[in-house]
Amino acid sequence: MPFARIDLAEGQSDDYRQTIGDVVYTAMVDTLGVPEGDRFQVINEHRAQNFIFDPEYLGINRTNDCVFIQVTLLAGRTVEKKSAFYKAIADGLHERLGMRREDIVINLVENTKENWSFGNGEAQYAS
Repeated sequence: MPFARIDLAEGQSDDYRQTIGDVVYTAMVDTLGVPEGDRFQVINEHRAQNFIFDPEYLGINRTNDCVFIQVTLLAGRTVEKKSAFYKAIADGLHERLGMRREDIVINLVENTKENWSFGNGEAQYAS
């Protein structure tokens, strides 16, 4: 069960935010092997003064349209799968929203099965 947090500066439409969520979910299914229906996302908008990033870190020129995508998921995927995931998101957001690839920051947080509860106060994945 990946859990995605998507953060961006305020001012975008509901459709824009929904499209970002759709692209992230599709990329998880297509590249990381996430099962259909396993979609848990929170999309937050922030006032410009609370959405802080270096506009040129690592020589990448970012604009105020920058978006942060953080996905918490089970550990174990290869670098190749992760790279395919990053590319699928960048390509999808560029194609569907015209978003600049430079404005997409992605972070994966890996954990183990016992770190998840899907409800009822139980660790359903724990062995």
